[in-house]
Amino acid sequence: MIAKKVELLAPAGNYKALIGAINAGADAVYLGGDKFGARAYADNFSAEEIIKALNFTHVCGKKIYLTLNTLVKESEFSLIYDFVSPLYEAGLDGIIIQDLGVWSYIRETFPDIALHASTQMTITGPMGAMFLKEAGASRIVPARELSLEEIKTIKEKTGLEIECFIHGAMCYSYSGQCLFSSILGGRSGNRGRCAQPCRLPYRVYDEKYGTESEEFYPLSMKDMCTLEYIPQLIEAGIDSFKIEGRMKKPEYAAGVTAIYRKYIDLYYSDAKAPYHVDKADMDRLFGLYIRSDVQTGYYDRYNGPEMITMEKGGYLGSDEALLNEISDKYLKEEKKYPVNIYAVFKEGEPAALTVESADGAKDEAVDRAARITCRGETVQAAQNRPMTEADFLKQLNRLGNTLFKAEHIEIEEDKNVFVPVGELNKLRREAVNAFEEKLIRANGFSYRQKAVRRHDRDNIVLSKSSPNLPRRPEIHVSVRTMEQLKTVLRHECERIYIDSDLYVDMTDLVSQYMRLNDSVDYYLALPYIIRHKDYAYLDNVENLSNPQIKGFLIRNIEELYWFEGINEKAGADRYAAVMDCGMYCFNSVAFEFYHKYADEFYLPLELNHKECRQLISELSYSEGFRLSLSVYGLIPMMLSANCVRKTAGNCIGDRMGNRKTYGQINGKENDLSGGIYLMDRYKSKFPVLRNCRHCYNIIYNSVAYSLHKEWENIYRSGLYAVRCDFIFEKGRRIDEILNFYSGKSDNLHIDEYTAGHYKRGVE
Repeated sequence: MIAKKVELLAPAGNYKALIGAINAGADAVYLGGDKFGARAYADNFSAEEIIKALNFTHVCGKKIYLTLNTLVKESEFSLIYDFVSPLYEAGLDGIIIQDLGVWSYIRETFPDIALHASTQMTITGPMGAMFLKEAGASRIVPARELSLEEIKTIKEKTGLEIECFIHGAMCYSYSGQCLFSSILGGRSGNRGRCAQPCRLPYRVYDEKYGTESEEFYPLSMKDMCTLEYIPQLIEAGIDSFKIEGRMKKPEYAAGVTAIYRKYIDLYYSDAKAPYHVDKADMDRLFGLYIRSDVQTGYYDRYNGPEMITMEKGGYLGSDEALLNEISDKYLKEEKKYPVNIYAVFKEGEPAALTVESADGAKDEAVDRAARITCRGETVQAAQNRPMTEADFLKQLNRLGNTLFKAEHIEIEEDKNVFVPVGELNKLRREAVNAFEEKLIRANGFSYRQKAVRRHDRDNIVLSKSSPNLPRRPEIHVSVRTMEQLKTVLRHECERIYIDSDLYVDMTDLVSQYMRLNDSVDYYLALPYIIRHKDYAYLDNVENLSNPQIKGFLIRNIEELYWFEGINEKAGADRYAAVMDCGMYCFNSVAFEFYHKYADEFYLPLELNHKECRQLISELSYSEGFRLSLSVYGLIPMMLSANCVRKTAGNCIGDRMGNRKTYGQINGKENDLSGGIYLMDRYKSKFPVLRNCRHCYNIIYNSVAYSLHKEWENIYRSGLYAVRCDFIFEKGRRIDEILNFYSGKSDNLHIDEYTAGHYKRGVE
């Protein structure tokens, strides 16, 4: 027997969409304010609108979750308190968060609000979920790439509430792991401004077979639709079904919500009955702003070309007649809560007004028979014309701007009394407001006391030590092949990060080369993505480690939780953790949060030099913070569970007739080749690295990222280290780069490169 019904969670890009979603049967709504939301181009809500919406939804017994799910810069952090505080006081039900600095601050400052981990955190297994549970999470929104079995495992091992997407648009990349829009155009998905380059056409070139496809849409995912899978999703233990679509029309939010409401209720009415979706309802969903086709997401598959739109990346439009029908049914006005009103006007006694729930408003799950009585001024005898019952009814029935409608009004009055209209209206407002508050509390919601502002981010106090004076940063390098390791060992580097896959595959040989230079610190660079199936791999990494391995480059929360476990077993200081760029420390509070686990951090690739310097300056007087910067490499633009080669090979093989050599396509030899490339309409070529062991693709930028022109400023910036990441580079190129950064050469020539966001940054 199902103990608790699944929550149906709908999107609201504006107040009209919220009304439609609630009227259509949503149990909760998620929305963004005018700051810090991952849909910066949605209409979004003012604080006043959110407070109004909270009263409306709480009267209806529904919830609102605020999306505070972007990365927040140091210069913006002081705005969070004033943004959240009035919503917190008004009874906000939960906050969806990506930035762990924001997470830490909200937990400290607003301690009794529910914290929900955004899908932007890329939670892919029970270790990451458990990490967040220990950090105060009440709910996680896991990566959309997880199977139903993986979601069941997280639920069983953590007991956390699980919120999963069931309908709407899907990203090709793991959410939170995409810099495509950011690097190409400065519009960051991590800041709610994605320009969706994944919806554009590309050609796929396969160097191994010398084939080049025609132009198609290899990164454009079909929309998700799981209406036919409702029973399986409920029985998997998912707590909240989330509909994507804050950027879409209110009619979309209402229409999709109504259909899913119908089938969720149908399941609960008789879980053992055969489950069937009417074709007419599927047709209605297809009429509500979707792409050319739908699929069921990753719940029953790992990846595949059947998940990609292929022919067209954009939307096909909507059925206008259907939109008008939905608008008429759900969007015209707020749902009004029915009440009965009883009034007593006796001469010489205080006027009395009672408001109670009408019989039709009672709910089986919640006792909504709320009743409140308010008293006003003493009723006087009329000096001229006494008030009639019609006079009283006219004023008592004026509930138009409230959340209520009068089902029944009963008046008991003496024959010769008078109550001033102003006094009567005041009594009505007081009674209705008091009833609203009592009803909200009866539904399990409440208002809160004003939160105490914690330390202002403008005068943060950290553990003080002597300032870190500018010094030559250490030179660190990451490698992923034996050839790269051999080449790097000829240079003077303080640290080498060895790809953990290389180490696992060739442990003895790698260890042999490590012993050739024991003055170098060796760290293992862990995979970008770790799923539950990879936990045995992490155990293998632990078992194969040798004394020369000093620590690990951490790239996701799964690995951080694993790292804490192995350090406890090996001794607290056995290994060191280094937080890579994708762990996203945008603000000093995020550094504070991670400082429990690590001393060294790589600054995010989306911060410009001024923002980096601000953080270096902020933390340079603090104990144990070492900030480092990546200065050379290919920027990973997307991490995807889907596979470009699988999509191209399985779906467009018949169209691979345009066979050209690699040199003909590129015009010259390219030493960054990974075998597979995406080519956009400007002939830019994006190498694709396939990690088959962990089953993900990395799509890299078309040109190398290099800060060699900024070296003089970087050298004196107070950084602990700079890192060169070698992906496809070979001997001569590696020599040139390391000779420059180690000071053996005064010049580094690179034909094409980008300085990324070092100068421009993101909005």
